[in-house]
Amino acid sequence: MTTAAVRFDLPEPDAFTRPYWDAAARGQLLLRRCGACGRAHHYPREFCPHCWSEDVAWERASGDATLYTWSVVHRNDLPPFGARVPYTAAVVDLAEGPRMMTEVVECAESALAIGMRLRVAFRQETGRETRRGTGREVGQEVVREAVPVFRPWSSGPG
Repeated sequence: MTTAAVRFDLPEPDAFTRPYWDAAARGQLLLRRCGACGRAHHYPREFCPHCWSEDVAWERASGDATLYTWSVVHRNDLPPFGARVPYTAAVVDLAEGPRMMTEVVECAESALAIGMRLRVAFRQETGRETRRGTGREVGQEVVREAVPVFRPWSSGPG
């Protein structure tokens, strides 16, 4: 039996969150919006955290955000973060209202500023390796995931 390295940066989608991760793989950020109170929320939940209604549905987000706060991480021993340091862990305010934990990419630490405009991007990750089969028939499945990150907003192509 082969054991793949544990990854701490990849989602573990379930039946409920699968639409979110499938959309991310297509380059789209989804939110949940409540049909009762009209407020959007993130992270995805099966009920509204504001009014507790279960009348919630998926909605495509604009992908626009502003930087609320951040921390530049210089040491992280969990794989694969150690190979990425330094990186910028951040909280952003999405244009639709919710706050989201994420990472800011393609931005020097000296350029970070509260309120700076950001735009969603998606980091493509090679996911878990699963070995299936019995005897000498062993198959290999590699799952690709897309994780939303944010970069400084630009009016140019990109």
